[in-house]
Amino acid sequence: MNRELEYMFVQSARVWIPDAEEVWKSAELTKDYKNDDASLQLMLEDGTTIDHKLDPKTKNLPYLRNPDILVGENDLTALSYLHEPAVLHNLKVRFIDSKLIYTYCGIVLVAINPYETLPIYGTDIINAYSGQNMGDMDPHIFAVAEEAYKQMARDERNQSIIVSGESGAGKTVSAKYAMRYFATVSGSASEANVEEKVLASNPIMEAIGNAKTTRNDNSSRFGKYIEIGFDNRYRIIGANMRTYLLEKSRVVFQADEERNYHIFYQLCASANQPEFKNLRLSTANDFLYTRQGRSPVIEGVDDAKELRTTRHAFTLLGINESYQIGLFQVLAAILHLGNVEIKDRDSDSSLIAPNNRHLTAFCELVGVTYQDMSQWLCHRKLKTATETYIKPLPRLQATNARDALSKHIYAKLFNWIVEHVNKALVTNIKQHSFIGVLDIYGFETFEINSFEQFCINYANEKLQQQFNMHVFKLEQEEYMKEQIPWTLIDFYDNQPCINLIEAKMGILDLLDEECKMPKGSDDSWAQKLYNTHLKTCSLFEKPRMSNRAFIIQHFADKVEYQCEGFLEKNKDTVNEEQIHVLKASKKFNLLVELFQDEEKATTPTGQVPGTGGRTRLSIKPDKGRDTSSKEHKKTVGCQFRNSLQMLMETLNATTPHYVRCIKPNDFKLAFSFDPKRAVQQLRACGVLETIRISAAGFPSRWTYQEFFSRYRVLMKQKDVLPDKKLTCKNVLEKLVQDQDKYQFGKTKIFFRAGQVAYLEKLRADKLRAACIRIQKTIRCWLARKKYLRQRSAAITIQRFTRGYQARCLAKFMRRTQAATIIQKYQRMCVERKRFRQKQAAALAMQTILRAYMARQKYQALLREHKAVIIQKHVRGWLARCWYKRCLEAIVYLQCCIRRMRAKRELKKLKIEARSVEHFKKLNKGMENKIMQLQRKIDEQNKDNRVISERLVSLESSYASESERMRGELGRLRGVEEDAKNKANQVSSLLEELEKLRKELSVTQQEKKTIEDWAQKYRDEMEKMVSELKDQNGLLKKEKDDLNRMIQEQSQQMTEKMTRAIAQETQQLETDLNEERSRYQNLLTEHLRLEEKYDDLKEELAHSKNVSKPGHRRTDSTHSSNESEYTYNSEYAELEDGSRVGEDVTRGMDTSLTLKLQKRVTELEQEKQSLRNELENKEEQFQRARARDDAQFRKARGAELEYESLKRQELESENKKLRHDLAEMRQSLLGGAAASAGAPGSPAYKVLLDQLNASCEELEVRKEEVLILRSQLVSQKEAMHHKDEKETMTEPSVFAQDVNKLKDADELKQAYVGLKDTNRLLEQQLQTQRRTYDSEVESLRGELQNVKEENNRQQQLLAQNLQLPPEARIEASLQHEITRLTNENLELMADDPTASREARVIILRRMVDLMEQLEKQDRTIRKLKKQLKVYSKRIGEMGAGHTEGQTSPGQMVEEPIHPVNIPRREKDFQGMLEYKKEDEMKLVKNLILELKPRGVAVNLIPGLPAYILFMCLRHSDYVNDDQKVRTLLTSTINSIKKILKKRGDDFETVSFWLANTCRFLHCLKQYSGDEVFMKHNTSRQNEHCLSNFDLAEYRQVISDLAIQIYQQLVKCMENILQPMIVSGMLEHETIQGVSGVKPTGLRKRTSSIADEGTYTLDSILRQLSAFHSTMCQHGTDPELIKQVVKQLFYIIGAVTLNNLLLRKDMCSWSKGMQIRYNVSQLEEWLRDKGLMNCGAKETLEPLIQAAQLLQVKKKTDEDAEAICSMCHALTTAQIVKVLNLYTPVNEFEERVSVSFIRTIQTRLRDRCESPQLLMDTKMIYPVTFPFNPSSLALETIQIPTSLNLSFLTRV
Repeated sequence: MNRELEYMFVQSARVWIPDAEEVWKSAELTKDYKNDDASLQLMLEDGTTIDHKLDPKTKNLPYLRNPDILVGENDLTALSYLHEPAVLHNLKVRFIDSKLIYTYCGIVLVAINPYETLPIYGTDIINAYSGQNMGDMDPHIFAVAEEAYKQMARDERNQSIIVSGESGAGKTVSAKYAMRYFATVSGSASEANVEEKVLASNPIMEAIGNAKTTRNDNSSRFGKYIEIGFDNRYRIIGANMRTYLLEKSRVVFQADEERNYHIFYQLCASANQPEFKNLRLSTANDFLYTRQGRSPVIEGVDDAKELRTTRHAFTLLGINESYQIGLFQVLAAILHLGNVEIKDRDSDSSLIAPNNRHLTAFCELVGVTYQDMSQWLCHRKLKTATETYIKPLPRLQATNARDALSKHIYAKLFNWIVEHVNKALVTNIKQHSFIGVLDIYGFETFEINSFEQFCINYANEKLQQQFNMHVFKLEQEEYMKEQIPWTLIDFYDNQPCINLIEAKMGILDLLDEECKMPKGSDDSWAQKLYNTHLKTCSLFEKPRMSNRAFIIQHFADKVEYQCEGFLEKNKDTVNEEQIHVLKASKKFNLLVELFQDEEKATTPTGQVPGTGGRTRLSIKPDKGRDTSSKEHKKTVGCQFRNSLQMLMETLNATTPHYVRCIKPNDFKLAFSFDPKRAVQQLRACGVLETIRISAAGFPSRWTYQEFFSRYRVLMKQKDVLPDKKLTCKNVLEKLVQDQDKYQFGKTKIFFRAGQVAYLEKLRADKLRAACIRIQKTIRCWLARKKYLRQRSAAITIQRFTRGYQARCLAKFMRRTQAATIIQKYQRMCVERKRFRQKQAAALAMQTILRAYMARQKYQALLREHKAVIIQKHVRGWLARCWYKRCLEAIVYLQCCIRRMRAKRELKKLKIEARSVEHFKKLNKGMENKIMQLQRKIDEQNKDNRVISERLVSLESSYASESERMRGELGRLRGVEEDAKNKANQVSSLLEELEKLRKELSVTQQEKKTIEDWAQKYRDEMEKMVSELKDQNGLLKKEKDDLNRMIQEQSQQMTEKMTRAIAQETQQLETDLNEERSRYQNLLTEHLRLEEKYDDLKEELAHSKNVSKPGHRRTDSTHSSNESEYTYNSEYAELEDGSRVGEDVTRGMDTSLTLKLQKRVTELEQEKQSLRNELENKEEQFQRARARDDAQFRKARGAELEYESLKRQELESENKKLRHDLAEMRQSLLGGAAASAGAPGSPAYKVLLDQLNASCEELEVRKEEVLILRSQLVSQKEAMHHKDEKETMTEPSVFAQDVNKLKDADELKQAYVGLKDTNRLLEQQLQTQRRTYDSEVESLRGELQNVKEENNRQQQLLAQNLQLPPEARIEASLQHEITRLTNENLELMADDPTASREARVIILRRMVDLMEQLEKQDRTIRKLKKQLKVYSKRIGEMGAGHTEGQTSPGQMVEEPIHPVNIPRREKDFQGMLEYKKEDEMKLVKNLILELKPRGVAVNLIPGLPAYILFMCLRHSDYVNDDQKVRTLLTSTINSIKKILKKRGDDFETVSFWLANTCRFLHCLKQYSGDEVFMKHNTSRQNEHCLSNFDLAEYRQVISDLAIQIYQQLVKCMENILQPMIVSGMLEHETIQGVSGVKPTGLRKRTSSIADEGTYTLDSILRQLSAFHSTMCQHGTDPELIKQVVKQLFYIIGAVTLNNLLLRKDMCSWSKGMQIRYNVSQLEEWLRDKGLMNCGAKETLEPLIQAAQLLQVKKKTDEDAEAICSMCHALTTAQIVKVLNLYTPVNEFEERVSVSFIRTIQTRLRDRCESPQLLMDTKMIYPVTFPFNPSSLALETIQIPTSLNLSFLTRV
């Protein structure tokens, strides 16, 4: 025994031991196993201890149990231990605990019949499985169907789904659901509703081929193979059905508790119907063929209702009423024939009584004579070589002949129905591929097994062989793909058993040979079998107690067959004369049609006679019917063998998919599991063989990444390498010593059975050790924390105790010290009193003496001070005189020197003035000088401030000192005078003191008396006040109680009214949303019918193959617009088309066209009524909003007045500055005129011109800023109004509420609402006020900048005026260079690209200035020369006085520069004119051929809408109604056309949604309605439409916008759909949280992000791309919010639906991942400012599902918390999540069944939909709030790139 096995069989290890009752029972080892142990010490789950003996020879140990985390896996091959008990336990846990009926077993889907209707087959479930990988979702029949559909489309190979199982296991239901899935996901290629017909064939085949048995109420008594055909686009185009082995014996015999075929009981239950009176039927108990089983009624089944369903299916498949009645006549005739009583005439003959009513009814129903039928029921014709004999039949043989005829008729009828069903499913479209669904009987073994069971088990042997070969092939392919060394795996091959049956001299051959023998019998055939096979074949056995039976060892079990009846059933004979009688019927054509091919061979497309017949009907011409008549002699077994061979060839040519149906119990109990029955079926259906083949090789397979993620805890840090593959190899070599236990493939690691469990145990032990360490550390930390807390408490107690003792000691010490201090102060007081008396006497003497000395000193100081002042003034005057003389001399000397230096410098400057370098140096020097001067000025200012501060401080100190001295002097004088006065008053005061002492004694006595009276009075008053206070308190308390009661009542009334208003508002909003949703759904339905109508017309035109000249179909919207939206022309056109179709082809389904017409009419009427109601509510809303707007304007008037006053102040200040600037200019011009004769005056003009130009440019910029600000303000106001307003298409309930205010409560409620509204308006006014204040501040800042600029300009002008005339030009040039440099620096800071362009312009301008300067210098020199010449002439001629006064500056002709004269813009009206013939060109260039991407990036948003509206305005302006109509019609049709052509392009749909909404807003904004005009400017109101009311067109365009919105949502959903599940569920956003569990053959999608895998970032990037594109296209913000809300609903719904269908996703760690992903989505909403759009609320079900995965799920308190938390989830969803909850690690626990039942009990009273999944196709109703544009139409320019040169601006 190797080390790993010893490691696994230790104490507490769990194993499986055999058990007679439960098949396998779980036990636990109580002692470790050793190699030499002969037994195992085990303890069962009930606590019983047993000693399990081991086989002494083999020492085979019992099977080990899988870890708990592997129990309940979706795929049985994912189990580490692959054996029978593990499979049985896994199926039981899933079926009983989790209520999951489907489980994968490799490539097989195991389906357990729940005997209960489950809500897992709806359309929502189909949509959830559509497009998903098979391993990604929980096992389901839909997953198998989807896999077959995908492989057909991907591999271009036909597929087959093989459904097998026992009777009652659910084969038929599984096949039916598979076909329903194909019909739902693929649709049909034509309008013939092929998918509905395919599904309609099920009730027909169930009625004629299903019956009640002891095991199943709806058991299929035949096998069928349905080929569902698909075209090259993989849409259903038709189907073909083949049937096998109809159980005809059931027609004439049924066992107890069984029934005949359903159709007989349906007819008997409907016998009272008028159309069935002629059938002469009664109850089922009146007929022999329906009463033998004594169970004519199935509980819960209404046979009459089922017949109506069957008849409806017949009608849908094209079998008309007359044929249906004919079928029912044949069925009724069979029932009457069974009641025909045949009596004995003698021992060798029989007879039928004359006028037998049942035989009479039979003859009347089938149209034959009574005499002929009675004759051949009792007689038989024998033919010899020479003569023909008529032989009478005994009663028993006659009865058998009657029953054989009944079976034969029913088989022919079954044949005919199948043939016509196939004809109904036929199609003329070429079949590209097909998917076959085989619903065939499973392996059967009963107490008595006959020919039927033999054929069934033979078919199952063939199917099992095909299954084994396919499984083996897949295993081999997987090994070779991964380059694993391939060793042959021994698997069971049942070819010997098949050879025993079908080989030469096999059982079937011997049976056919015996049938050909004249006196062949069952006994002789049995003897032949014994002689041939008993000794040669080990699979063939003979029973010990019987000579008429044999035993065959099948793959599933041994079966004993009784030979009795084999020959008769194989021959399947019927009386030919009876058939001739039936064929001679002339009244009943259907009967003749049933038997018209009786003499010909029964080909593979027809049903052979007898029990073993089978049907293979083809839609192609039957070539087999021309074969020779020898084929008619083929036996049932031979034909069945041939048909089975053809079936196997078909299956081998397809890719098979297997569904094995298991019957959990024999009593049809819901969710009851019988292990014995389950094991029998698992063995019989090959599931355990699949497990055995998997276990023989390497059943467990991991990718390297998954293995690394799962077992990373077993690796050390040094073992982890960059190469994951090498890391896994190194770790496995250390963990598993036996290298045969695993193999390394290219992408996966392959493990032997049990190795994953061994690794899981190692991992669990490692994690358990880590947990123990963590617990140890945590417990140590808790204990230490407790110790520290106790220690701190003890220290605190000690501290407080010691503190108390210290406080007591301190108190004693304080008292002792206080007594000492009191004594000290008492003694001090006595001594101080004595000291003060002595001190007062001394001070009095000192005062007198010091005062005398101070007066003498003061007089001396005063004289000295006056002398110093006189000296100071004299000396200052002398110093100033000397200083003035020196200063004048120095200044004169400096002036002389500076004049000389200036002249020299001037000459140098003139030389350097011509070079650019000079300007640069000058500029640099000037900047340095300016900086130095500025620095000096700053330093001087600083020094001045310091000096001034010191001076001020000195002055203040001097003043205070002087005041103090004066005060002291005055005090001293006063003290002197007081001393004199007090000396005189001492004597008088002593006398007065004596008098006062006497008066004091008297007063003290009076005071004591008064105090006694006052005390008494005070006590009385205090008592009275206290009584009054008590009374006042009681009164206050009563008042407070009354106020509180009033407030509570008021609050209750307010809350009650608020709740009532909220409920009523919510109800009205709900009704409005439902109405809007209904309207939009009707609109969608209308559009779908329009498209259907177009397709019908195209098909009609295609069927005619002749195109009418001059006829061109217009779009449905065009026809509707042409007829002013009554759509009458469309109806007329539809009727015309239908009439033409009837004339051309009769195959056209006219009833469908008429139904479509009727439905369109109803939809249009309903749409018109909804539109009228919507308009009424819009009018009410507009009236209510008009009143609100009036109140708003009143409230805002004061603020607007305040803002206007502010603006007036700014304007007045601005005017004042401009006035000052103008005065300055005039003064400059005056100064320039005064010095006109001076040289250089043209430079002044140039400088002034530049200044004027800069000022004018500044004014222009200011005006532009004001215009932009006004536009921004208007946009803000528009946005403000838009936020306050609801959608204009949304009928308001506010006006209705106002009209309902009748009583006082409602008035009070309205008053409260008005206060809230006022409060809201006040907040909005404050917000606007703050906005305007900020704008005013910015204006003030700009004004200050203007002031500074003016001051700087004035300073520069003043400096220039002070310069010499020759230096002014240089100064102006220097100023220009400085200005250009500053502009250049600003441009470089703002925009580098613009700065480069500006630099080039500046350089060019500098060059121009230099050239201009040189020209002026040359001109000046030339003029000076001319001036000298003229002066000489004047001197010579004595004339020219006038010319001499002309300044050279006036004579110079200034160079004339070209000036760009701005062209005055024409006053456009915002209209575009076009010709009628250019309309198609306009539509083509602007709509059909426009590229959204270029327009969105380069042009303004909504430009096509503006252009179309401007064209529409011109048509309205010229009053051309035809032009308006055609333009709108062409626009709508073109938009529809481009959306139909490029509807899957998101940018196109988004672009046209934005433009359609903008076009709709323009129609509203310029409609002339007051409710829309109030948002316009006066100029915009002038552009309103004047001649036409386009309200109806607005509704049509709104409908078009709804259509585009729905198409946009669909387009975005298609883009997001592949990302949602991968990004939200599968990808690990938080790495390492989710544990990877072992997977089986059906690999789920890896959670590791590989290349190409979608992540959450992919979703967020896609959402951002959607948002940015819509914003670029100018989509309304409110509409973007609705789109985002819809997208988030889709994300939440798809994620939750997948979570509910995926067991592997329901874990605690996945809940954490989901919550993190949701938080990222919320963060994205927050970044985009969309938190209030309602998108977050749509994720609430997903959030609650994630919380449900993470909360505790044990106690009743947990159940209560879950019920209160998960209010957005339905009960079915909560229970489903709890059932699916799967632990990823052993430390998690499963949810108990009792807890789930507790949840169900608590949620029982919820009123909610039982639907499990959310509706991912649900679209919220869309609204289009009115959003006016502030863009002026007359300012719009048309780019040349649009090729719209034929449009003319008006």
